[in-house]
Amino acid sequence: MLNGIKIVDFTNYIPGPFATLRLKELGAEVVKIEAPDGDPARNTGEGYVFNAHNRGKKSIVIDLKHQEGKMLALDLIAGADVVVESFRPGVMEKLGLGYEAVKKVNPGIVYCSVTGYGSDGEMSRLGSHDLNYMGLSGALAQMKDNTGRPVHPTHTFSDYIGGMAASERILAALVARGKTGTGSCHCISIADSMASLMANHVLIEKETGYQHGVSELNGTVIGYGIYETKDRRYVSLGALEPKFWRNFCRAVGREDWISAHYSEAEESNPVYTDLVKLFKSKPLPEWTEFGMKVDCCLTPVLESGELSEFPYWRQKGFILPEGQIKMHVDFPSQEGTSPPGKGEHTEEILKEWLGAESSK
Repeated sequence: MLNGIKIVDFTNYIPGPFATLRLKELGAEVVKIEAPDGDPARNTGEGYVFNAHNRGKKSIVIDLKHQEGKMLALDLIAGADVVVESFRPGVMEKLGLGYEAVKKVNPGIVYCSVTGYGSDGEMSRLGSHDLNYMGLSGALAQMKDNTGRPVHPTHTFSDYIGGMAASERILAALVARGKTGTGSCHCISIADSMASLMANHVLIEKETGYQHGVSELNGTVIGYGIYETKDRRYVSLGALEPKFWRNFCRAVGREDWISAHYSEAEESNPVYTDLVKLFKSKPLPEWTEFGMKVDCCLTPVLESGELSEFPYWRQKGFILPEGQIKMHVDFPSQEGTSPPGKGEHTEEILKEWLGAESSK
């Protein structure tokens, strides 16, 4: 759908590269501008962080601190549709590559900055990471252990939510440009994007004083929760609607539980304690098979290494042979999905975008 759209990508680490990867897999051509030292993600997690978010992109090394590099970047931008950057606010302006400078060479450009806290305000120039955005948004406080201590996630949720927000805004801006012919400038705040997920929680707290969102969804009722199995694995039971709970109760031969659907998940509740015992009576594979046959919203809690073999994902080809994850599972796999070497496509980019030859 984005065939012919050219993106100049100045982003590093996860949020920006995730945004442009999603656009790349919709057909856009993404040219990754790397400093002489390369995207720092090349050295994060033994390079896996870079590889996971940059497949199929093209890489060129440009030293933006030199005038020659700035002019080369502007030449590339002149023929592009989108610019994405993730420096702290003000950095691109100091480099002579801010929106006002860029639109002089390309009035139709869609310019998107991916920031932590936006372009202005007292926090805008502070450095932060995913855990900070999780904490500030209120989302981290929704993940607590039995003592009330927030649990440290092993997933960088804010990075990915911020990346999706950026790709969403870029797509909207491209649609607007198609109608008006005019480019536009956008600043995405990762903190703001993460906080937008708190819509239920903030409104409910304001109206009722309850701080944990929709009570039926937070593990307090027996029909919607996580249960341990015989082999010390876990299943997620999402029998929120009465029909699903009835299906479950009848399938396990406990119709007497039906009336206890929204009862509390507390040890003082005999139905809950019996349900806990029931799940611990069978291993995960048996409960997985049960959930595939009985329409009761029961699924296994899979580990990352199990996704490629689970039937749902395997049938969709969601995990590519090299261990990469598709961004849009309903799209066919694309050729050239390897992540680029640093500066690997310099000759190609200079020739195809600028009609020039590399000086190397």
